[in-house]
Amino acid sequence: MRAARLMSLVLLLQGRGGMTAAELAAELEVSERTVHRDVLALSGAGVPVYSDRGRGGGYRLLEGYRTRLTGLDRAEAEALFLSGVPGALREMGLQEVAATARLKAAAALSPGLRDAPATAAQRFHLDAPGWFAGDDPPPAALTRLARAVWNDRVVTAVYKDRPRTLEPYGLILKAGAWYLAARTRTRFLIFRVDRFGDLDVRDDVFARDPGFDLAAFWAEQSAAFTRTLLRAEVTLRLTARGVRQLRHIADPAALPDALASLQPDGTVRLGVESLEVAYSQVLRFGPEAEVLGPPELRAMAAEAAARLSALYGPPQR
Repeated sequence: MRAARLMSLVLLLQGRGGMTAAELAAELEVSERTVHRDVLALSGAGVPVYSDRGRGGGYRLLEGYRTRLTGLDRAEAEALFLSGVPGALREMGLQEVAATARLKAAAALSPGLRDAPATAAQRFHLDAPGWFAGDDPPPAALTRLARAVWNDRVVTAVYKDRPRTLEPYGLILKAGAWYLAARTRTRFLIFRVDRFGDLDVRDDVFARDPGFDLAAFWAEQSAAFTRTLLRAEVTLRLTARGVRQLRHIADPAALPDALASLQPDGTVRLGVESLEVAYSQVLRFGPEAEVLGPPELRAMAAEAAARLSALYGPPQR
């Protein structure tokens, strides 16, 4: 642990030119006293670090000194590509690896480019979880699954009370929920990570299919899953304004077919998850949509319209 901290201290000084003890302590999450001890240890090991006294002072490396510790190992190089998703890195247990990789990459840049990482970080940030999601702890199996994914290790696990042997190909973070893409004996499937029970990462390594594309597989599976949710169909007659509202109200998976069914008089067939969901969508259209079918939904809309009329109609005398 101390060796990694000493390396990080050197990389910080090389990348930023000079830093105070307080700044180094904050970056390394240690006390200033520990920073002073680490600097003495580096000096004793031959690293030319010195201190500037007075206002604006701090620790610096001798001009022209370049450490040779900037090469990325495999784990650091892979984690570097996930650096824009800090929450995901933390949940998978890769935060420290990625931090070291960023320091090495910054130290390897020429002086004129060393502010590039900070500049980009202040302009782009990915916040993956959805709104109003609580600070729930990550699924218990996530860290072990991440290790298995990185190392192509077979896992045995209980999923929905059923034992399975899986080849874990990749992890996906969608709206705050983690999913695993894995191969069984016969096919690739998607598993929700928080539904795993007992899980064991085995020593045997599996051979990855070179033709497997994680992003393409997820897009295909998520689209297929969304389509399965559209179990019912309703028919509406929309005004011109209602047609414009359709893109904002219909389920995204139902929108292409709905637009394809649109008739000149505004009649449209809309796929929905259930009549209850369709009812909420119809209410959002307001007077811009008339329900033509099914009869149950038309009756629900008529009852809602009568209640609205009672609320907003002229007061009874």
